[in-house]
Amino acid sequence: MPQPYSLNTYSLQPKYLQPLQMSIQAIHIRKTFGNYTALEDVSLEVPDGKLVSLLGPSGSGKTTLLRILAGLDFADPGSNGKVLFHGEDVTATQAGKRGVGFVFQHYALFKHMTVADNIAFGLRSMKRSERPDKAAIHARVNELLQLVQLDGLQKRYPSELSGGQRQRVALARALAVNPKVLLLDEPFGALDAKVRKDLRRWLRTFQEEIKVTTIFVTHDQEEALELADEVVVMNNAKIEQKGPPQQVYDRPVSPFVIEFLGNVNRFTAGVSGKAGDKPKDVLYVRPHDVELEPEGSETHEYSLKAKVQHIFSAGNYGRVRLERVGTHEPFEAEVPRERLRELELAPGKVVSVVFRHVRLFPKGEFLEADIKDGKLAV
Repeated sequence: MPQPYSLNTYSLQPKYLQPLQMSIQAIHIRKTFGNYTALEDVSLEVPDGKLVSLLGPSGSGKTTLLRILAGLDFADPGSNGKVLFHGEDVTATQAGKRGVGFVFQHYALFKHMTVADNIAFGLRSMKRSERPDKAAIHARVNELLQLVQLDGLQKRYPSELSGGQRQRVALARALAVNPKVLLLDEPFGALDAKVRKDLRRWLRTFQEEIKVTTIFVTHDQEEALELADEVVVMNNAKIEQKGPPQQVYDRPVSPFVIEFLGNVNRFTAGVSGKAGDKPKDVLYVRPHDVELEPEGSETHEYSLKAKVQHIFSAGNYGRVRLERVGTHEPFEAEVPRERLRELELAPGKVVSVVFRHVRLFPKGEFLEADIKDGKLAV
């Protein structure tokens, strides 16, 4: 029986996997399809050995950028866009000569080939003068199977594997030719939630071991924040923000970023007449920064009254859906289950709501603040 994959990556010094120093630069990339602009003056730099996630909704340009980095597509002629691999201009270089490993969402395995033959395919397709001999290919395949924790499954066919196992075979096949960079296009999108969560943790540990420069496309915010050394948020053919995951989450530069990166409450009217008074001002509060108190406790300018609509209390934290009294704005709070019992919450009950931390976008500018002694502390 095959061993289930775990978060403890098989530890070895791969004989054949010797990643080169390889940084990636995309400079002023523009790409159009007819009248549709997929990328508009996009520049990106990925340091050597790092895992960077391109995060954004469908149509934001992330997959188009990945394909241009891979050499599967090219920037518009005359746009002066460039792609550099460790300082070398590969803008006009075809995909097969860039040394890129590419993993797709739907595995793209050959159904009529065994696991071993799928992994060895790229090696056997090399020019005769560059191709390893049979013994070297066999050794390389076995080493990769150990690396992706599928040792013993060499003779199985894709139809005999789980979705997570197939995706690891696809990853091993991409690594077989010792790529300079690894490009992953939503590789876990076709998997169920449990397998996807386990695999992304495994990938993080795996990438830290092999140190190959990796770019990962996803529309899953949690996936990007958990996996990446740097998150690049894309929207409407441009990069909206880039930086370390915690920085992007804590210091969003626009309403789009804060709304895209996880659940957030949005208030368009003022709170106690002090915050967000102007029509263009929008106050954002994460559910975990919302505190509930008994009615009548709204003692400072960043508090309000709300009516409980629904309570979902599975897990350590309960999610409480509320409606603001007066404006009827819906919002959510995350409350420890013990606190839920103390408050004796029930649908229809009115409570006081206090914000611990808010983000304000007055006239398009960003302001982050904690609430201290009932005042906005910037």
